[in-house]
Amino acid sequence: MIAFIKEHREVCGVEPICRVLQIAPSTFYAHLAVENDPDKASDRAKRDAELRPEMKRVWEENLEVYGTRKLWRAMKRKKFDVARCTVERLMRDIGIKGVRRGKKVKTTWPDKALASPLDRVNRQFHATMPNQLWVSDFTYVSTWQGFVYVAFVIDTFANKIVGWRASKSQQTEFVLDALEQALYERKPADSLIHHSDRGSQGGFNRSSQHPVDGGVDDKNRQTKMRTFDPGQIKLTRKAASLAT
Repeated sequence: MIAFIKEHREVCGVEPICRVLQIAPSTFYAHLAVENDPDKASDRAKRDAELRPEMKRVWEENLEVYGTRKLWRAMKRKKFDVARCTVERLMRDIGIKGVRRGKKVKTTWPDKALASPLDRVNRQFHATMPNQLWVSDFTYVSTWQGFVYVAFVIDTFANKIVGWRASKSQQTEFVLDALEQALYERKPADSLIHHSDRGSQGGFNRSSQHPVDGGVDDKNRQTKMRTFDPGQIKLTRKAASLAT
């Protein structure tokens, strides 16, 4: 924020910019005074300036893997009297962090050999009424007994989950169960558009089509879904980033 004011103050002036940003002009001038004379900085700011290079040095000496707890203990061994919360705060300021254990799980494996259907919503995940646009995906949750995969279907009108299922594996069935639950509960009209990603692992590629009855129209990638008689639902499989 201070850098923004410095960049534009010649054109707009300090006070008008501060009025829009809702900060006191004295705050900006105090920062300038410290930049011109570091001795005017607060004791905490002076202490932080001394600790930052030392913390980064200790972190780099330990292969850049230490997190807050281990770096704090390493600083104590180096005879630095510093609180753990200070180490955590300065690590954020410096932009360093520890290495986290665990395996990263990937839930979307696109099959590049398959043609990408058209994006019927043009990545505009907004609806003007319920049951107009659904988006679906599945993610994972780490538990003491391993990973649990959760599939969900969201109505974008109110960002409400209308169907969900959990499973211990990435299989097609639990994704279809979430979709079928949403169909049973909502019973949408023919105009509904369902948008899912292009994942192909575990049959998820097939779950975007769900050829229950009538099969799939390869030209338009439409599916006739008659399990709960919701009519014809238009499905796409292009990757969607779901924001909740």
